[in-house]
This record gives sequence, C-alpha cells and structure tokens, in this order.
Amino acid sequence: MSEAAALLSKDTAWCPGCGNFAIREALAGAIVQLGLQPHQVLLVSGIGQAAKMPHYVAVNGFNGLHGRALPPATGARVANSSLTVIVASGDGDTYGEGGNHLLHTIRRNPDLAHFVHNNQVYGLTKGQASPTSEPGMRTSVQTGGVIASQLNPLALALVMGAGFVARGYAGQKDHLQELMAQAIAFRGYALVDILQPCPSFNKLNTYDWYKQRVHVVERHDPTDWEAALKLARQWGDQIPLGLFYRVERPTFESRLEALKRDSQPLGLREFDPQSCAKEQDKYL
Repeated sequence: MSEAAALLSKDTAWCPGCGNFAIREALAGAIVQLGLQPHQVLLVSGIGQAAKMPHYVAVNGFNGLHGRALPPATGARVANSSLTVIVASGDGDTYGEGGNHLLHTIRRNPDLAHFVHNNQVYGLTKGQASPTSEPGMRTSVQTGGVIASQLNPLALALVMGAGFVARGYAGQKDHLQELMAQAIAFRGYALVDILQPCPSFNKLNTYDWYKQRVHVVERHDPTDWEAALKLARQWGDQIPLGLFYRVERPTFESRLEALKRDSQPLGLREFDPQSCAKEQDKYL
C-alpha cells in the first residue's frame, strides 16, 4: 500500500462517481508529496458532502458548523503554528453560508490552504442551487431554472487581495494534486476552487461537459494580477485551470505581537491565570 493510500478510509458515504473521491486522493497525494506526517496536519471543514473529508483522511480533523470552517481553522493556526492547517469544504458551505468568513479570512491572510469542492449544487441537501450554479440550471427546488447570477469566487478572491488563487478539476487528479501541494506550501491564505461533477444532482456540469471545456493554462505569469483576473473571468466554452495568482504578503500570525515574544506555539505555552488577573487590574 502506498503512503497516500494509507491515509484514506475505505468506507465513505459519497455517491458512486462523486468527484470527492478524486479530490481526496489528490489531497492525500499532496500531503505525502510534501513529506508531512499525519500528526502535523489538521483538516478542518464545515457541513456538507465535501465537509465529510476529515472523516475520510487519517490526519487530525475538525468539523465546524455550516459555513464556519474558516474561523476555527484560523484559531487553530494561531494556537499551534507547528500545524499545517487545511480547510476542505463545499461551494455552498464556503461561498453561501460561509461567504462572510471567506471575505475576512482573505483580509487577515492566515497561513491556511483552502480547498473548495465546487459541484455547483448543495449535494448534502438534495441538490438545490448554490451560489455557483449556472443561471437557467433546473434543480428540484429551482424547477423553473436558477435566476440569480453566478458567483465568481476566484475573481472575488483576487479583488479582495488573496495571495494564492487557483482552479483545479477533479477529473485531472495529477494536476490537482500539484496545485494542492503548492497551496499547502504557500505562506498565507491559499484558495483552490475545485470543479467537481455531482452525478446525483447536477445534470448540467457533468464529466463530459467539463471534458469539452477545461484546459490547463500555459505560459502565464502568476505575479500578474490583471492577467489573473482576466483568467478568473473566463467561463463558458473555455474554462482555464491552473495557478492564476501567487504573491506572498505578511500573514495574520506574523503580525500578532503575542506570537513574536516566544517561539513556542501559543497553545503549548504554560498558562498562569494569576498573571492574567494582574494584567487586568491595570485597566480597572
């Protein structure tokens, strides 16, 4: 058994043909590729089919509330800087319920790799439209077709100032694994939006649909913000994949004075309640 296969649980609750299987294999491969041991990795999620990922990969795991994966992930990273913190959740969980947290996580720039399984529907709750659903797509809830405009998460991330923005596809696992490895190694907030067919509920964006449209971008300068935004806005007959933008800036943790005073992770330091009481007395 390979090192990557050893990280994977045999039993899952995903439907046959789900893109989550390939994403999980790519994630395990990226962890092994970077030489990370299971105890060094924390995998955080919210709620949803994609958010079951912490149950199916043999690393440290945490399930947050619906749309609330990013706050505990940020807290874990601040508390224990020795952990490699990865967030894996769906498009509804991240761009819908978690949209507010997404904006402010990009602003803060904690050292997190964020992998969004974007199947363009709410897969856990039987396929109603998500923020990334195509206008006109019919679902069991939107029987007359989706009427809201489609959210562009990569353009949003770029405009908000994210330092690492990429798009992968579950149908190109090796390429996806490389993007994931780069995102994990990046120092700062890294977003990888992963296009993922949902055979059970999304009858529009199928494997065949993507096969006719996706292509890996070549000869692109990932430090060129305007070129990255142009790529991010491409959708339709041609859908680009790859690393769109990569520029490092100071992380959230690096700007916290409390973390600068001691090289030991915050969560592992000795805690003296009396010292806190004395500090509080100064302001009373």
